[in-house]
Amino acid sequence: MGRVTRRAFTAAVLATLSMTPDAAAAVPGRHRAAIIEMRGMWLATVANRDWPSRPALTATEQRTELIGHLDVAVRNRLNAVMFQVRPTADALWPSPYEPWSQYLTGTQGRNPGWDPLRTAVEEAHARGLQLHAWFNPYRIANQPDPTKLAASHPARLHPDWVVPYGGKLYYNPGLPEVRAFVQEAMLDAVRKYPVDGVHFDDYFYPYPVAGQTFDDDAAYDRHGGGFPNRAAWRRDNIDRLVCEMGARIKQIRPATRFGISPFGVWRNAATDPLGSDTRAGVQTYDDLYADTRKWVREHWIDYICPQIYWNIGLAAADYAKLLPWWAETARGTATQVYAGEALYKAGDPAQPAAWQDPAELSRHLTLAKEYPQVRGHVFFAAKDVATDRIGAMARVVADHYQQPAKPPR
Repeated sequence: MGRVTRRAFTAAVLATLSMTPDAAAAVPGRHRAAIIEMRGMWLATVANRDWPSRPALTATEQRTELIGHLDVAVRNRLNAVMFQVRPTADALWPSPYEPWSQYLTGTQGRNPGWDPLRTAVEEAHARGLQLHAWFNPYRIANQPDPTKLAASHPARLHPDWVVPYGGKLYYNPGLPEVRAFVQEAMLDAVRKYPVDGVHFDDYFYPYPVAGQTFDDDAAYDRHGGGFPNRAAWRRDNIDRLVCEMGARIKQIRPATRFGISPFGVWRNAATDPLGSDTRAGVQTYDDLYADTRKWVREHWIDYICPQIYWNIGLAAADYAKLLPWWAETARGTATQVYAGEALYKAGDPAQPAAWQDPAELSRHLTLAKEYPQVRGHVFFAAKDVATDRIGAMARVVADHYQQPAKPPR
């Protein structure tokens, strides 16, 4: 480029400043305001769903696969990864509280020879991605036998903390000592690593299993006396976990955000006039004892990412009705809404016809633009972003993600 005189440069600057915003945006080198929206991807480790592809890979192979998922996120112009680091009361970092995850080596408690969470944070940040550490608070095991846990597992050291239910093992949320322990176990990662977010999924009290009872009688007898019924006590237990975690995260890392991704229906309108126009078989308030609406309204969390895993027009749970319900729930609060998107359903022959259309997810994003409280989307999950079975993710990128975006803070 030839040399430009100071006078010519000054004249060009003044001319540009006098342009309308649209005209100025057309000048080479000038840009509109940066796009700010969540473009996230869940990276699930439970049962080796997304990563590692199988247990007992070498440390080098695991690291290569992990970085590959981050690169896929970048190629799809995403800006955040929700990385599952505590899938079953275990850890994907060297934790003094819980054993190494079996999903790394095939044996719970065996050191994999590297630190996946540290690597994930460093490599994500190097790529301009946020890294949200995803924890499951109360799930211990997806099988019913405590003796299959590592000998040092807290659930074996404290069998009175454990409730078997539905062929699985859970910590009892009704015990204050359990709530204190799981918080410390999760906050250990927050203290050690500059994670951008702490992320919970939809498992609080377990999903109902027909014909079975979650046996928390002793805990209820000991701690539930001040409540009108067991359901109110259970909801208070989960409220305390959420409220306390939110406050403690801010004490440790003020810039780290706290978000929760619940099942997409709080309550049906037939149950509660404040509920959504849905006929869902599960309601988080009644079945998981998770008052997700309250957490938003009280701003105990920075963002909520409801799993609105249904297509537009589905009679029992219509995406086009649930999305505005969540937007209205967050209106006037400081809590942001990110829509959880079921990319895994796209092209699955077992799903309704809407999910055979590559444009279904893109229509979700188009609809969301009508609601300012909806600040982005998170896609389930990493393996599906990579394979993109029918091109649904590619359609989202082509229609909505042509420009890079910064995640909300």
